[in-house]
Amino acid sequence: MFEPLIGNHRVKDILRRMLAARRVPGALLFAGIDGIGKKLFALELAKALNCRTPKGVEACDACSSCVRIQTSKFPEHDSDDANKKKIIWSEHADVALLRPFNKIIRVPTMRELEREANFRPYEGAARLFIIEDADKLNEESSNALLKTLEEPPPTTHLVLVTSRPDALLPTIRSRCQTLRFEPLDAAVIEEQLKRTQTSPKKKNTVAPDASLRARAAQGSIGRALSLDLEGYLSQRETMMGILVALTIEPDRARLLRASEELADPKRKDEYEPRLDVLATLIHDAWSLSLGAPRERVVNIDLIGQLTEIGSRLESRRAAQWLAEIEQHRQGLVVNINRKVATDALLLGMAAGSADKVMSWRAG
Repeated sequence: MFEPLIGNHRVKDILRRMLAARRVPGALLFAGIDGIGKKLFALELAKALNCRTPKGVEACDACSSCVRIQTSKFPEHDSDDANKKKIIWSEHADVALLRPFNKIIRVPTMRELEREANFRPYEGAARLFIIEDADKLNEESSNALLKTLEEPPPTTHLVLVTSRPDALLPTIRSRCQTLRFEPLDAAVIEEQLKRTQTSPKKKNTVAPDASLRARAAQGSIGRALSLDLEGYLSQRETMMGILVALTIEPDRARLLRASEELADPKRKDEYEPRLDVLATLIHDAWSLSLGAPRERVVNIDLIGQLTEIGSRLESRRAAQWLAEIEQHRQGLVVNINRKVATDALLLGMAAGSADKVMSWRAG
């Protein structure tokens, strides 16, 4: 049933109306940030379509069909490369998952989908295929998918899942009905973390810092559950040092040292998460400078320092910094020299602040 799924009540209502009218589209696009439960919603839809003893329009969660879909275990992204080259079937013969292989969803996979989509259901009432990270479709595989999207059989449904819907070709988006998933409120995530923490089936894997985890997750329950809090705090300390060197204690030399640490090849997996942390700190300081309520601040435990930074930060400058970080992030898609690009980012941010602060120290 949809009710146990966390948040996004509007999406639940839309799916219920579709099921009640027996007009579930052949292609749906589930768009929203990572870790918000989009794939779980897709599996719940698969259960509702194939349930043997439905409760109204929703799944019973008890019949053999529901149980097998619910208990399906898909391999991790990095666990079995062979599985990524083809359709990954669930425990139910009519429900399957497709995902990128080496960051691309390839043409052979889409051709296999086209073939399988034309078969009638083996045991249920409908076949449902979840395309995970659909934004990883390239032009060739997108064109191969179009053949399936143009005339899907009435018993076949495709659910494209993505955090970057704008990366899909317009021809793909136009053939799907888009459902947008909203980030979860921090209070909802915190409550779920506490419930997980006290569950008799789980060990106390979530530290008492549920509030900080929930806020740092930026609306994603998946991120909150997987967050390495110690690593996050370490990253935050480094990024706070950058923000201090941009505002309270202007220091180009410190920024260059921070750039070197940030672009260290040994820590390349931390690069984008650190940019996320820096953007969050800037947003927090900006919000405080505008008089935003405390509950909207992610790093509430740093409110004193963030308030001081915010008092020295113009709204125009904060907005420009966030835009520069986003532009820099987009540039990472191509093979750029990260050290040079990071130097340019931080010194560019500093140069824009030069008219508002005292002379820069040489270090």
